[in-house]
Amino acid sequence: MLESVGSLTGSPWIYAVVALSVLLDVFLPVLPSGVLVITAATAAAAGSTTATATASVEAAAGRVPQEVPSLLVLVLCAATASVLGDLVAYRLAWRGGDRLDRAIARSRKLTSAQERLGTALSRGGGALVVIARFAPAGRSVVSLGAGAAHRKVKEFLPWSALAGVAWAGYSVGLGYFGGAWLGASWIGAAISVLALFAAGALAAYVMRRPTQTPAHEPAS
Repeated sequence: MLESVGSLTGSPWIYAVVALSVLLDVFLPVLPSGVLVITAATAAAAGSTTATATASVEAAAGRVPQEVPSLLVLVLCAATASVLGDLVAYRLAWRGGDRLDRAIARSRKLTSAQERLGTALSRGGGALVVIARFAPAGRSVVSLGAGAAHRKVKEFLPWSALAGVAWAGYSVGLGYFGGAWLGASWIGAAISVLALFAAGALAAYVMRRPTQTPAHEPAS
């Protein structure tokens, strides 16, 4: 994958590929959007370390120096696509009708997430949305659950935006530091991907924890 992504790092198409992958990931959680973001950031970091040295050589040879993708633009593309995907899934679930309601009722994971998310948002906190963004398929579960429960957009959107920025920043950061320290190699990419999976496993564990029921207050 490093070679394939590396061929795109000098073209604006890298941003479109990353954005499309992240956007569709909410509907197809099997897409390796996180791996793609990390690999692109790894190639960009490794390329930035050699760009200055090779620019003069390429210019002398009459070739146009290859541009290195902007890490900031990469974060913005991934975060924006994440939020747009969340909103599309949210709206589809909102208008899903009885068929989707029955499908959610048959899924223990979706039902549990819907209940926990409703409680969290009603209390003014949406940390669950941010945590779920890192868990495998957690983004899909939370977005569909919020839409099916008809949560208000103003309750869901800010937390979805925060989740998208946090996930994109973390993924790009992993790829950048892996590429800067270990270069554009499979070892650097593998270590960064393992760190992303570790965060996902931790997020999945937190999401699986049962909700604690607060103790009943004594009657006044």
